[in-house]
Amino acid sequence: MSSYVVVGAGPVGRETARLLVEDGHDVVLTSRNAGSISAAGLRTISADASDPKQLATMAKGAEAIFMCAMAAYHRWPTDFFPIMDGTVKAAEAVGAKLVVLGNAYGYGENAPSPLTAALPLDPTTRKGTVRNIMWQRALASDVPAIEVRASDYLGQSAVTYFSLLALPSLLRGHAISFLGDLDAAHAWSFTKDTARTLVAVCRYSGAWGRAFHVPCRNASIRELVGKFAAALEIEAPELHRLTADELESIGFHEGVEMSYLFDKSLLIDASDTENLLGVKASSLEAMIRDTLPASWQAI
Repeated sequence: MSSYVVVGAGPVGRETARLLVEDGHDVVLTSRNAGSISAAGLRTISADASDPKQLATMAKGAEAIFMCAMAAYHRWPTDFFPIMDGTVKAAEAVGAKLVVLGNAYGYGENAPSPLTAALPLDPTTRKGTVRNIMWQRALASDVPAIEVRASDYLGQSAVTYFSLLALPSLLRGHAISFLGDLDAAHAWSFTKDTARTLVAVCRYSGAWGRAFHVPCRNASIRELVGKFAAALEIEAPELHRLTADELESIGFHEGVEMSYLFDKSLLIDASDTENLLGVKASSLEAMIRDTLPASWQAI
């Protein structure tokens, strides 16, 4: 049995903590508003991860710290770095390994598809630059670090482009407006598969200082909407492409710079994760069932 600290109590952080406890480990789950979870071996502590001394106190004796915290989307350049720095310093203070939850933003708009974990990061947006800097700070630390990179999420309580722009209209049976090429293949990461990948990293005996991709399922926006509609037993609604001006007009300013993610095919090569960590992607149907609100999940 080992002990771990999970920073961030979102859907991935909470599932990571649950899986670690299920494996028999002692776990501290912390965030500014951690709430409480009733599970043997799990403690929830509300704390600010940007305070390395506070985080180091709760991480004493931990084998690894998982950095799964999320900053408000429009505040990444200001809010993410203190959290990352606090987590790195705490890991160094207690000698814990560092497992960072990241995403594909750092590869930039010009990266080839499919993305491989060995590709150099070349961000072309502010958010991609933030993610790149965070990973570089983890790499420069005095402790072993691995980053687990996900694509756009599906899963219960995940706040994503799909859950914000498509799902509400879909559940009401209204036409959907979404950004990008509606027929371009896109990689979708399941929050629970992401947590499984994070946990599997702890058992990895190879060289650290590298990244792993979360195994994904691929579907265009049109295909995904059709599968959601089938799960709901409704007709697939009409789809319309959002322009940058329309994104601005609905107040989604932060989505404009990231719209390139959906302008062309974006696929993820996770063969290293499958071969070295033994994690494979759940079915798209399982992801969809988990994403639907509880009142619809019985359908």
